Amino acid sequence: MNAKLMEKSFQSPRSPSITRSRHRRKSTEAFSDVVKVSDNNLLLNDQNKYRSMWVRTYSSVWMLLCFILVVYLGHIYLWGMIVIIQILMTSELFNLLRRAHEAKQLPGFRLLNWHFFFTAMLYVYGRILGQQITHAVTPEKFFYKLATSFMKYQMVICYFLYIAGFMWFILTLKKKMYKYQFSQYAWTHMILIVVFAQSSFTAANIFEGIFWFLLPASLIAINDVAAYFFGFFFGKTPLIKISPRKTWEGFIGASVTTVIAAFFLANVLGHYRWMTCPRRDFSTGWLECDPGPLFKPEIFELPREITQVLPWKEMLVLPVQWHALCLGLFASVIAPFGGFFASGFKRAFKIKDFGGSIPGHGGFTDRMDCQMVMAVFAYIYHQSFVIPQYYPVEILLEQILRSLSLEDQELLVSKLKEVIDGRHLTH
Repeated sequence: MNAKLMEKSFQSPRSPSITRSRHRRKSTEAFSDVVKVSDNNLLLNDQNKYRSMWVRTYSSVWMLLCFILVVYLGHIYLWGMIVIIQILMTSELFNLLRRAHEAKQLPGFRLLNWHFFFTAMLYVYGRILGQQITHAVTPEKFFYKLATSFMKYQMVICYFLYIAGFMWFILTLKKKMYKYQFSQYAWTHMILIVVFAQSSFTAANIFEGIFWFLLPASLIAINDVAAYFFGFFFGKTPLIKISPRKTWEGFIGASVTTVIAAFFLANVLGHYRWMTCPRRDFSTGWLECDPGPLFKPEIFELPREITQVLPWKEMLVLPVQWHALCLGLFASVIAPFGGFFASGFKRAFKIKDFGGSIPGHGGFTDRMDCQMVMAVFAYIYHQSFVIPQYYPVEILLEQILRSLSLEDQELLVSKLKEVIDGRHLTH
């Protein structure tokens, strides 16, 4: 008996380093599906790929028909569609980290999340659509003063709404729930910055002209469809480990298709005033405007190498088509990284899709990951390289309407009239 006890006492216990190494080995194995890319993950080898393709195609056709209808209805309806999609995306992401047990103990916490969301919406859209809001006000004195006062103090209003939410959050902190509450607070702000703020640039693109919304959005859709079909039929070489079904064949084929489509699609869309004219108010009537030099055809002489093969020596090109090539290049090379980011995010949380509202596609967030990246680039590109660098009359008028009262505006008009009349007398 004593011999056995002595033998046990001399046995070396498991050292902490051995235990930690085993734990590390387990954690590495848990994410082996991200590191290892099996040939079975490729779309080319998927046994159910034809069934999933038809489900995906059926959903895509319905989405396309609804999208065409909204584009036909105009700017306001497109903006409404964007707002609805933002709400649905935010709901999907709020539910992603929601725990039922903790949520029952915090009955008003979800309402607080939406408070921050709608405060951000009030601030962002107030800044982006300030000109449209001012022009939409009736000329009656009360409503005009109300609208101009709101635009003037909008930043203060939104700031105190945010501070109210911040105080609400502090006052509702519960013992043993701190970690969950602060993680939800951080998660809400990440959604507002990464998702809502980026997608809100889409509204600015819409009111600059449907062209600057429809072309970038269409290029992302074309790139997505082309990558799917090139990968479906030819995909053999994995592209990136974090998204096993993406292939080099799909990526390269989609890039070439997207750039070519951008050049010709810009020509088609650029011929319609409904697409090219900016909307300066919230009306839904037909638009008439000077399309500007970007949308007026110019003769482009084809290179000699091309004229030797084709019977044409020149072609009519809209100058905006050269800008479209830049948008197409971004949509095919850089914007897909928004999808890769979403794929890595889903793998981190071990989910297949953000939602299941669109059969064959997942949730709205799954469809909008690349669109958000593209919307920000389209806005920055338009502001930097398309809009003239001087201040046009519309921008100056917007500043006057937002900054001056009705009496000051009347005084400004009389002063301008005096200046103009004085110049006529001197000449």
